[in-house]
Amino acid sequence: MALLWPSLALIVLVALLFFAERRFPVAVSRMEENFIASLLAIITLVSFVQVIARYGFNSGWGGALEFTRIVFAWMILFGMSYGVKNGVHLGVDAFVKLLPSRLFRIAALFGAFATFAYAFLLLYAGWLAWVGVDISSNWRQSGAIGYWTFMFDRGTGLDDLRYPVWMQDTFGLQERVQRWVAYLMLPIGLALLAFRSAQGFMQIWRGERELLIAGHEAEDLVAENRDALKE
Repeated sequence: MALLWPSLALIVLVALLFFAERRFPVAVSRMEENFIASLLAIITLVSFVQVIARYGFNSGWGGALEFTRIVFAWMILFGMSYGVKNGVHLGVDAFVKLLPSRLFRIAALFGAFATFAYAFLLLYAGWLAWVGVDISSNWRQSGAIGYWTFMFDRGTGLDDLRYPVWMQDTFGLQERVQRWVAYLMLPIGLALLAFRSAQGFMQIWRGERELLIAGHEAEDLVAENRDALKE
């Protein structure tokens, strides 16, 4: 029961994304791009200000390193699903491209399913009990959902990242930012990866795409710009 409400929240999130994308596909894509760009901009800005403060004024923000590390992790975890959606993850497809069309399609479907299984395994490992794996001693940390819930219940703070004093006084917050706040993108990112992998599986099944990966992006780029030097 402890994992029920986080699991339901992720299901609702994925469902909302699914229906929003069907109604406003361009807006959803733009939102994803803007979110990733914003995270990258935040990392760049904080790092730049920190360098100026440290070497120019012998000062700086004590939690800058931990903050940028967390934001960078958010960008990676969120970017996984975005990369699957747009087929920009690099991959080696030299072997599968040599297979007959039927076997190539089976290999592509297997790759999409393996990506989904990987995301689902990391998201919730409790189902391993169904195949005889003993997780009874570590049930609260059975995957990202369990680990995040465990941190949420404990309220453990981060090492260096602290709330501003005015927020502590105004809202009665503890001094250090809770780890569950920083780790929030872990279950969300894996849930989105599982969703995009399942979505990619169906697209391959319907013949709308070949693979989840971008194996020949260099060749495609050359082909698209073949006549650029002639103009």
